[in-house]
Amino acid sequence: MITLRVNGQEQSFDGDPSLPLLWYLRDELGLTGSKYGCGEGLCGACTVHLDGQAVRSCTVLMSDAAGKSVVTIEGLDPRGNHPVQRAWRALGVPQCGFCQAGQIMQAAALLATKPNPTDEEINVAMDGNICRCGCYQRIQAAVRMAATGV
Repeated sequence: MITLRVNGQEQSFDGDPSLPLLWYLRDELGLTGSKYGCGEGLCGACTVHLDGQAVRSCTVLMSDAAGKSVVTIEGLDPRGNHPVQRAWRALGVPQCGFCQAGQIMQAAALLATKPNPTDEEINVAMDGNICRCGCYQRIQAAVRMAATGV
C-alpha cells in the first residue's frame, strides 16, 4: 500500500507501483488540471510539486511518490489566488491554455525558492515547459509580476 498526501489530504494506492503519478492524479483522484503532453517529461504540461519541487508527474512512479506530499494546480490555492495565478489572469497569459497549469506550477516552484528572480533565472527555470502557442513573453512578464506583487 502506497500512502501519500495530495493537496493536503492523505491518500492511499494499492495498485501497480510503476503507475505514473499523472495517471493516479487524473484517473483515480479526478484531478485533471495536470495534462498529458508527451509522456516523457519533456513538455512540462504535467508539472506538479513533489515535496515542494516541480516535477513532471508523467515520469514519477507511484513508488517514488510514496510518503511524499504532492500539490497539483487544484491545490496550489483553492480559490485560484496564488500570486502566479493572479498575474496570469491580469496579463491574460494563456492562448489555448493546454500548458498553463504546468507553466503556473513551474513558476510557483521557482518563486518559492527564488522570490525575486532575474529574467535570465525565469527563462532558465521555465525552459522545460513548452507553450505551443508561443506565449513566452507573457509567461515571463507574469512571473515577474507575481514576484514583485504588482
